[in-house]
Amino acid sequence: MKHAEPTLIFVYNADSGVFNLAADIAHKIFSPQTYSCNLCAITHSTFGMKNEWRDYLETLKVPFEFLHADELKAKYEISTTDLPSVFMKENDNLKMIIDSATISACRTIEDLKRIVNEKIEAAERIG
Repeated sequence: MKHAEPTLIFVYNADSGVFNLAADIAHKIFSPQTYSCNLCAITHSTFGMKNEWRDYLETLKVPFEFLHADELKAKYEISTTDLPSVFMKENDNLKMIIDSATISACRTIEDLKRIVNEKIEAAERIG
């Protein structure tokens, strides 16, 4: 039986959809200090993904995907975890590898990249 390649799943603390996107943009502009998704706050500007984050993602040696809270619930039936978070998916099993508190403690893309790299390296040592 062939095992699927491990995949990083980044999950935003926001729901998908045009209305939610517009609300998130407005929130970032008018009240950034109370915005509830530090993953998005660090990796995106008001209107899209920051180039530094996009460039970093292109260097990853593992597949990755991004989900919103409602998509995580629909696809994996997970709705009880604090978001944002990062999961490692192996053979349709999800394991949280970076929790919300850790992401919330990040202040820069460099902070987040360091943590993601550490978790990937740890998974490679175990795997």
